[in-house]
Amino acid sequence: MAVALERPAPVARRHRWMKHVLVAALIVLFAAELVVGWPALSSAVAQLQAPHAGWLAAAVFAGLAAMGMYARMQHTLLRSAGLRVPLYRNVALAYAAHSLNETLPGGPAFSTSFNYQQLRRFGATPAVASWAIALSGILSTTALAVVTAVSALASDGEVHWFSLAGLAAVILLLVAGVQRVSSRPAIVDPAATAVLALVNRLRRRPAGHGLEQVRAFVGQLGGARLTPGRGIAAAVFAVLNWGLDAVCLWMCVRAVSGEPINPAQLLLAFCAGMAAGTVTIVPGGLGIIDSALILGLMAGGVTASTAIAAVVLYRIISFGFIIGVGWISWLIMRRRHRLHIAAGN
Repeated sequence: MAVALERPAPVARRHRWMKHVLVAALIVLFAAELVVGWPALSSAVAQLQAPHAGWLAAAVFAGLAAMGMYARMQHTLLRSAGLRVPLYRNVALAYAAHSLNETLPGGPAFSTSFNYQQLRRFGATPAVASWAIALSGILSTTALAVVTAVSALASDGEVHWFSLAGLAAVILLLVAGVQRVSSRPAIVDPAATAVLALVNRLRRRPAGHGLEQVRAFVGQLGGARLTPGRGIAAAVFAVLNWGLDAVCLWMCVRAVSGEPINPAQLLLAFCAGMAAGTVTIVPGGLGIIDSALILGLMAGGVTASTAIAAVVLYRIISFGFIIGVGWISWLIMRRRHRLHIAAGN
């Protein structure tokens, strides 16, 4: 007796069609980015001579170590919430999320969503996952500000101590506030009730609608107990993440030339480039970060040809190699999740 094959449901067919469209759009996007950036890239690569193998290997190692520090920072935060996740899974997540953040338009949104999904699969509650992502971003931003202040101080530049102190105070208040709420969830009831009453009035719903969900979410924060020791460790890893990335740039300079450069000036150039990358919508800050780094190195006394060659080499490592590893990690994680779902079925 012949058995008729089941035809896929319309929703499944539509889902597959959307995935094909998304993949095609990504291919077109990457091709367009390559075409637009090719003239500048080809002219810069022409100035890049064969780099010193030893310094090149050290630069690659520093770039990988920088990503490892970010993974350790998030790993420390998850441990403070009672999650015993193998470090290699945090490392894979750090690479994959970084690649989404750097290469896709609106990358931070995709990266945050992916981070949240993976942390939930690690076993984090919605509140703990949100807490870990938010605190990771805060620590990373503060670490860059600290590195910038130190480099400015070392080069006799003007340090905006009031801004830095204000940022540190805000972070301490946020962490202390989360700790307070996690230990006594009931203290948010008055504020949550007032806000929900206003929102529900606009939505024409009962005043207390959603209050239980808010209480459940806040109650989940009780699992996040960031001790001073782990808080300091996470902050140190955040600083090392930026510091080792700057070391990667310095080693790229050494790989292409023996010209001396003031470490403080190089650190300032690095911080200027990273700051410029936060205010651009161009994927990976292509052209923006590169220009800021080149100008910063030249201001530190490096010749134009050496600055261009060093930045091209640095971007090959940070934007080429590291992001390539991240996309491979993303594909492996996606495949493993599919196999896990298939095995569960």
